Amino acid sequence: MERTPEDLVEENTLTLHEIEYNKGVAEIQNFKGKYPKQLWYLFLAEMWERFSFYGMRGMLIIFMTEKLLIVEKDANLKYGAIQAFAYAMTFVGGLFADKILGFRRSIFWGGTLMIIGSFILAFSPEHLFYIGISFTIVGTGFFKPNISTMAGTLYKAGDPRRDAGFSLFYSGINIGALAGGYFCIRAADLYSWNLAFSLAGICMVFGLGTFIFTQKSLGPIGLSPLSPKLPKIRKNISEIAVYAGSVLVIPLIILLVKHESYTDLFMYIAGPLTLLYIFWEMRLFSWVENKKLIAALILITFSIFFWAFFEQSGGSLALFARHNLHKHLLGIEMDPNGINNSSNSVFVIVFSPLIGLIWLWMNKRKFEPNTVVKFGLGFLFLSLAFYVFFYTRFFADAQGMTSLNIFTLAYFVITLGELCLSPIGLSIMTKLSPKPLQGVMMGLWFLASAYGQYAAGIFGSEMTTSGNASLLDKLMAYTEGYKQLAIYAFIAGIVMILLSPLIRKLMQDVK
Repeated sequence: MERTPEDLVEENTLTLHEIEYNKGVAEIQNFKGKYPKQLWYLFLAEMWERFSFYGMRGMLIIFMTEKLLIVEKDANLKYGAIQAFAYAMTFVGGLFADKILGFRRSIFWGGTLMIIGSFILAFSPEHLFYIGISFTIVGTGFFKPNISTMAGTLYKAGDPRRDAGFSLFYSGINIGALAGGYFCIRAADLYSWNLAFSLAGICMVFGLGTFIFTQKSLGPIGLSPLSPKLPKIRKNISEIAVYAGSVLVIPLIILLVKHESYTDLFMYIAGPLTLLYIFWEMRLFSWVENKKLIAALILITFSIFFWAFFEQSGGSLALFARHNLHKHLLGIEMDPNGINNSSNSVFVIVFSPLIGLIWLWMNKRKFEPNTVVKFGLGFLFLSLAFYVFFYTRFFADAQGMTSLNIFTLAYFVITLGELCLSPIGLSIMTKLSPKPLQGVMMGLWFLASAYGQYAAGIFGSEMTTSGNASLLDKLMAYTEGYKQLAIYAFIAGIVMILLSPLIRKLMQDVK
């Protein structure tokens, strides 16, 4: 005889609350067609948030060098620190979402902090820079990992449509990045920095508003994980403590971003402590689940190196575009910094469907590379891209100005590498992580990005020349640095491919 929900409750196998939750989630996960409707709402919210984030990112190093008058070497380090803390906070945001707030309240709180930070910057960018940027750092930590995790919960385990869903979600990220990366820096150049930062804030309002008005469609997904049996006052105290703590930590973020030596200390401590926490949590899971977590940790480790190379786009490549590129792309006058900030997103939007079709074509013929080999291919494309950046030196004139066409071609190659790794990475973290650790592991994926951003700042600072160097000297210094990165990326790609059989074994049934 089939057991009723009440029978399960009496047998202490499931609580009535858990049964209702599972029923609500199942209704969403049993969607017809290619995508659940809720994914489109998350797509729009994330698109506007990425406009704000990438618009801000594209302005940072230019603003620091031209308005705050920070020398290029130090500006690269500060850029790396700001980006590192933004991604490091995603681990904290994922942890508190898993344990206390739930995904929805975390997203609301993070979006609110980002809006506040953007408008602080808009009010007085030169005087309130560190305060405004610290609000956006903490806000990003609560918003970014949790909306990605929610996208994953729309699918059942093993649903073959999950990768397609994350590819669509990734397109939303890049539509926002394209618009924000181009229009914010243009607003700064043509009008004012105040308007540029305001634009980032206004678009964040659109993103948060989209989420607020569509969240009812998510059913029980993303609600607080605290037990309904817990006294309401204890729930409220726990939530208020998270909100208060995230505001109280802002002065510390300001201090860390202002002083690079403190950033170094933080990065040396945060990573090992995070790994110890993950290892501590692993004791609660079976060996089968832990093997998947080990595979996830290996992929996360390699992603650090990928982002260390890739994220030159907001640092050294932004300065390279500002000073060393002609302003014509295929005969049309264009802003080199706008191209630097947005061309990667254009290529992602145009070519991600094509790459998806190529994977499907290869799969039907039984020779599609597995996820780990795709990671390795990502590094090899990245290596080729930085060799193309290096090759721009052979198109330079006597003044040290070189081709925007060749520079943009390099971004096309970078995009091929990114499409082999990043959208698959978001999806694979949700597949390899046990449900109670999904937010934390997504946060750890972004924490790896933090270390990549930190390393990117260091790499970028090593490429800089003295303040009175000629444009030709700058060109030679940066392109020599890109050649070195090409070599490092090639080595990482080969190692990844060689390790792929071992990692695939650890992943077991996860594709």
